[in-house]
Amino acid sequence: MGSCCDMRGFLSFIVLRLISRKSMSGEDIREEIKKRRGTKPSPGTVYPVLKTLSENGFIKEVEYAGKEKKYKLTSKGKKELAMATRKFCMIFYDMKEEFGRFC
Repeated sequence: MGSCCDMRGFLSFIVLRLISRKSMSGEDIREEIKKRRGTKPSPGTVYPVLKTLSENGFIKEVEYAGKEKKYKLTSKGKKELAMATRKFCMIFYDMKEEFGRFC
């Protein structure tokens, strides 16, 4: 996975966190990000991240009665998410007071 500080790595982190809650399709992820940010990322932003996460063995397709693919975390993905979460917290924890006024 890319560095937590670059946008692709950050998006990978967000995608892993979202999929850790429930199996999701690329469209589900785009909609969830839209709810949170107000803008919907393009398919060209989300689908390459899903492909990379799948190729790295962090997510896998699940059986779904429909034409869209849904993904879930693998055990390797759960470990990666835990490591990325620790890294994210280490990077940003000392800034929590700074960010608190924006939340």
